Amino acid sequence: MHIEIPRLRTLAHHAGGHVLEATVVPVGLFYLFLSFVGIWAALAAGLAWSYVAVGRRLLTGQRVPGLLLLGALGLTARTLLAVATGSVFLYFLQPTLTTVVTAALFLVTLPTGRPMAERLAADFCPLPSGFTAHPGVRRFFNRLTLLWVLVQLGNAAITITLLLSMSVRTYVVTRTLISLVVTGGAIGFSTLWFRRSMRHHGVTVSYAR
Repeated sequence: MHIEIPRLRTLAHHAGGHVLEATVVPVGLFYLFLSFVGIWAALAAGLAWSYVAVGRRLLTGQRVPGLLLLGALGLTARTLLAVATGSVFLYFLQPTLTTVVTAALFLVTLPTGRPMAERLAADFCPLPSGFTAHPGVRRFFNRLTLLWVLVQLGNAAITITLLLSMSVRTYVVTRTLISLVVTGGAIGFSTLWFRRSMRHHGVTVSYAR
């Protein structure tokens, strides 16, 4: 049995532009406006960038990346909540709550027989028919799902700690860098773990060209 998976470099190259547009640029604009104008202008600038990025694609007939769309929707909800309550703290707390909910969703899929890690893996590479029915493969995807539960909860814990101990200006940059490093590291580890585990079950895993 043979499975092809994307190279880490290919995944990074493909996702890099989307991450830059949906995450890095809004954070940069937020930091810039926060430094020279104020917190509310910074919130508006980050949201405006997301709308411009989405609108540009719609006007030119391009596909809107899911990451960009989710980022725009998330920023909209967070900004409306902050304006309605007058609390900037809630603006930064909301993504952490979303991360906890995501971890809970991963956990809930374990008893269903098709854990979230398996579903995500199928999005990146086609899994042969009957492949996931193998007991060893099922155990692997269950363990991988638990790993991502821990990654999400760890991300949330780090974020809350930073939010409570840092100024807004320092928090924005630090939290973004840590989140990218932790998530990127977890993706790399998951890919290598997948190759090693499948080898034990007689499955050859190679990187797609």
